[in-house]
Amino acid sequence: MNDFDELVSTPFANGINALCWQRNLLGDFNEVVDLLNSTEEITTLDKSSLNTLSLGEAGKFARDTLIEDLRLLHDHGLSPTLDCIREYPRDEEDKIVPTDVYSFHVDSAQIAADTYLCTYAGAASEGIDNDAAIRKIDLPETRTDLLNQFGGEDNDEFRNYLSEQCYDLHYAPLSQSQPFSFGLGNLWRIALQHPGCPVPPCIHRAPETLPGSSPRLLLIS
Repeated sequence: MNDFDELVSTPFANGINALCWQRNLLGDFNEVVDLLNSTEEITTLDKSSLNTLSLGEAGKFARDTLIEDLRLLHDHGLSPTLDCIREYPRDEEDKIVPTDVYSFHVDSAQIAADTYLCTYAGAASEGIDNDAAIRKIDLPETRTDLLNQFGGEDNDEFRNYLSEQCYDLHYAPLSQSQPFSFGLGNLWRIALQHPGCPVPPCIHRAPETLPGSSPRLLLIS
């Protein structure tokens, strides 16, 4: 993709479920993160809070880009969120199918919609090819454990339960599969699972939060 208009207007087709406007952005986005000086796990930013930051020249370039990206998505009828993320909440370690964002998953909607995202600082989001992963509920041992947890038969009621708990949205990489990075500065549009979607939904996840790692600056809608 060469610009925002091409990104939003290109239809998903022929199995392609992720489109990228590849960009080499000017500015110091880490300066924006550092000046926030927040200890919160997730800090949400907007134009007003960005404009309160006393930034150097490189930081100002970064801020202008953040404000412009928010404007582009707003003008396209979306509701973007810009977050500085130190760590996302995690599910319990003994949960049969964790449903936090560190697990490979697809987004879903009841109507036609897409997800837009861009990582400006910190570790970038990750994706995996659809043929390199399997739904966790389709793993025989996992399905048996979930059936025991449900306490019933493997029927429509059970499948509705899996959907209600979002278990059907989470995937396990196959052996020797290689996730790919969404990279920094690139604005992505990825396919969701929704009625009538012409392509499989894009499988993705938040990167692992490692000790001492820098916070992420992420735009998502």
